[in-house]
Amino acid sequence: MEALRASYGSDSDVSDSSPSPSPIRSNGEDSNRAVKTEASDLLPPPPLDLLLPPNYIDYSSLTQGNRARSFPHVEGIYALHIYIPVYIPATARKVMVQTIKKVSSVVPSLYAADTDFALNELCKDDCKLEKVLLSREFHISLGRTVGIQVDQIDSIVAMLRTKLHSQRQYWIEFDKWEVFVNDDSTRSFLSLEITGTGLQEITQQINVVDEVYRLHGLPEFYKDPRPHISLLWGPGDIRNNLKQAVVQIDRSRNSTGSSQGPNFKCKFSGIVCKVGKKSYDICKI
Repeated sequence: MEALRASYGSDSDVSDSSPSPSPIRSNGEDSNRAVKTEASDLLPPPPLDLLLPPNYIDYSSLTQGNRARSFPHVEGIYALHIYIPVYIPATARKVMVQTIKKVSSVVPSLYAADTDFALNELCKDDCKLEKVLLSREFHISLGRTVGIQVDQIDSIVAMLRTKLHSQRQYWIEFDKWEVFVNDDSTRSFLSLEITGTGLQEITQQINVVDEVYRLHGLPEFYKDPRPHISLLWGPGDIRNNLKQAVVQIDRSRNSTGSSQGPNFKCKFSGIVCKVGKKSYDICKI
């Protein structure tokens, strides 16, 4: 980028003696200095990216269904993610392995969330499927994944700790299979949503995170948040295929008499704030 900016000139390249103003400036500042340039020697218009502020981030590409950082790396800008860690209990994994295999038979072109592990390959080995897909940490997002400046980190972490330090333990039930698609329709997700037990507490925590975001000029979470963990993802908008898989899951549960109750439940254990590669415990039960 510096080389590109240099190719469009800098103050040191401008002559003080020329009467006509330079048509292109890299720093955008007003100046009385000018350059004499033949029309045939004019550079083409600069790329649009060159006209954006140095720390510009397109927040419209950040979505509820996708925690992946979707803005370019900028020096001094760090990805911020605030979440509740979730682990699926061992007692629930065996049943979920069979459920996931049913999903794979309907929509084979899926991947384990936050990875590039193909589901159809994982399904060849139940133990591998359980270990890779279900035995790791999942996340209930409490705010958007956004970019923050380095001088905002301490303030955000301190404020979150102050406002969320008195959290108490409660149960979280993941009781509904649901499909989410990110805002630009580049990824679809098969998720487990929280619609009952734990929803009220998590919503209150989201409201607190929104307040901290507002005070730091960051975009708030969705107006009607739907807390969940995402287990699988697929490229593009494949919501119709995934909804067919959900229908198959529900039919299977109904046929075995297991349609009542959650797919699994766990206890709230704390909140984590991750900035770049560094994690901060906001509260821990």
